[in-house]
Amino acid sequence: MYNFEFRNPVKILFGKESISKLSGEIPANANILMIYGGGSIKRTGVYDQVMAALKGCTVAEFSGIEANPHYETCMEAVDVVKKKNIDFLLAVGGGSVLDATKFIAAAALYENGDPWDILAAGKPVEKALPLGAVLTLPATGSEMNGNSVITRAERQEKKAFGSPLVMPQFSVLDPECVFTLPDRQVANGVVDAFVHVMEQYLTFKVNSPLQDRLAESILTTLIEEGPKVLADRKNYDAAANFMWCATMALNGMIAVGVPQDWSTHVIGHELTAFHGIDHGRTLAIVLPGVMHVKRDNKKDKILQYGERIWGITAGNEDERIDAIIARTVEFFESLGVPCRLPDYNVPESTITKIVDRFKQSEAKIGEKQDMDYLEIEKILRDRL
Repeated sequence: MYNFEFRNPVKILFGKESISKLSGEIPANANILMIYGGGSIKRTGVYDQVMAALKGCTVAEFSGIEANPHYETCMEAVDVVKKKNIDFLLAVGGGSVLDATKFIAAAALYENGDPWDILAAGKPVEKALPLGAVLTLPATGSEMNGNSVITRAERQEKKAFGSPLVMPQFSVLDPECVFTLPDRQVANGVVDAFVHVMEQYLTFKVNSPLQDRLAESILTTLIEEGPKVLADRKNYDAAANFMWCATMALNGMIAVGVPQDWSTHVIGHELTAFHGIDHGRTLAIVLPGVMHVKRDNKKDKILQYGERIWGITAGNEDERIDAIIARTVEFFESLGVPCRLPDYNVPESTITKIVDRFKQSEAKIGEKQDMDYLEIEKILRDRL
């Protein structure tokens, strides 16, 4: 196991009616900007709950955050922050709203040029506005980490950044928010959380049995509870277990002391940038290709995953790996998430565009930083 340092300062308020505790978490006399998406929080009643909890507070609103948050929209919010002297941000929504709010928090105080450089050039975040979150959609784990992914629509680019300065001061997780979610969002959330775990687990062995078993427990729980949520949206226990799985999948706990991959995400981001495909669905497309192309590098962990999660032990190693990939695809498809490029009308020409980007940047990805544009092409062609 590798050396590591770990700290997660995010306070979690979990459970029924936890939104009512909001006012006790926000500094007195704060000038708040509440940030949300397309207005679903008003249809579901979450908006009313939040406003009731913030009664007596000074609250401005910014709506319209996209499912894949746009840089352009975030910068509009930055203008509002500056004009209204906002000093606290409250994200109310799913991972996209949280990601946008994190970038807004950093961009509003960025003094070293174009805030896009935080994403495109990896410029450090030196200060950020404080923020909190009310989570309405389990998926990204953004409620308990300092990561954010933003799309620049005009350039068809999707970039990520991370900083401890944009970790929420608190996050409210009420599983009853799951009750009103459509099937598509639930399915995407299960896949998203599942692949988050796989990015930290499906690498190579470094004698980290505790992290392995923590990761496997999240995978197993998602497999058990995800279908229950889809079958009965008002199953509170299933919703609670699903919500906590998504948080635990990316709050840093299973990442300490182990190698991490993230190639599935990096490639998936390109599919979203070019075609607007839901983030979770891009992961379902790409992961089987990564498992297939990198089967030699990942052999030990793929076989461990197959045995411990799916009970696959029969056959030689190649036969077992094929069966494990097939079983993973079967699970995603059982949730209603297709796993091939043609299912999303992605033409072969998109593969060329994505490969060209990686070739030009000379970027190498994966847990060993050994995956170049040629392997990325193989992965994408495997999904045709």
